[in-house]
Amino acid sequence: MSNEVKTLYVTDGEDGVRVDKFFKRRWPHINHIQLNKLLRSGQVRVDGGRVKADTRLSTGSTVRVPPLPAAPSEDQQKRERAMLSPHEIKYAKSLVLYEDEDVIAINKPAGLAVQGGTKTKNHVDRLLSAWGEGLERPRLVHRLDRDTSGVLLLGKTPNAAARLAGAFARRKAHKTYWALVAGNPKPEEGYIDTPLIKKGFNDREIVMPADIKEQGAEAAETEYVTISRAGPRVSWMALRPHTGRTHQLRAHMKAIGHSILGDPKYADEKSGELSVGLGLQLHHRRIELPHPTHGTLIVEAPLDPVIEAGFARFGFTPDEAETDPFAKSGKKRSR
Repeated sequence: MSNEVKTLYVTDGEDGVRVDKFFKRRWPHINHIQLNKLLRSGQVRVDGGRVKADTRLSTGSTVRVPPLPAAPSEDQQKRERAMLSPHEIKYAKSLVLYEDEDVIAINKPAGLAVQGGTKTKNHVDRLLSAWGEGLERPRLVHRLDRDTSGVLLLGKTPNAAARLAGAFARRKAHKTYWALVAGNPKPEEGYIDTPLIKKGFNDREIVMPADIKEQGAEAAETEYVTISRAGPRVSWMALRPHTGRTHQLRAHMKAIGHSILGDPKYADEKSGELSVGLGLQLHHRRIELPHPTHGTLIVEAPLDPVIEAGFARFGFTPDEAETDPFAKSGKKRSR
């Protein structure tokens, strides 16, 4: 670890970039958990003040960078790669939906965490060693909850990762999630504009609706469209988050009285009864965003076995859905 405290200046090309992306571009070996710990303790400061991971930077601002863990040495990187068994390398490669010289898109299975923690030893970030270390190692540019399946994008080069991350930051990434929820939302399509706040800590943390003036509350917006129904009991929804808050879709659907099935954290009595034997019925089906070097990148992920079980139970089939359910929807605000 370097003992040096640095002061960096935000350049023109970084205006509007989030704090976490600013760090990820420079120190890709620093993970989400490590950075959040530095932010919570006030060791990272912008223009002398405390900031959050999603704080956006302005040209000319100063960023205080505390001592950071050193990047893994070449020998250590080789050892980490060697820690992956041939079976694990084959498994990692089997998840690939799309790959070119800039991007890898994988179909993350439900139950596999994106990044490690104290109790999490197997995760996507570890499996990225299957492609190599150093500059050859792909970089995460967004996250999915552990129990959410579907499309997860990786940048194969620092430049590609920065451009992909920039598209997310500027809301140029159009994400479509599929979810099975309790009941029938009314109206059938709409727009949820309900601020959210985190309560609790670590594994016991939950996200709840809040007044935007409440300290720690964050604006959160979700568009939704009903694709199909299994009578009055269950609806198959397309969900599009316009912000990227923790557990946003899960908390928003609970907030409007239609919890996602198989979700113990945000369940109510109605969804709990319908969820027996099911895992979280939330799947990142499709993403469309600017490709880092040319044109538009569109990737779709087939159903994971966990949500496939829900589709089978309630009689839904993927071919019932339009390619982009939001193409014709109007934003009907629902609070």
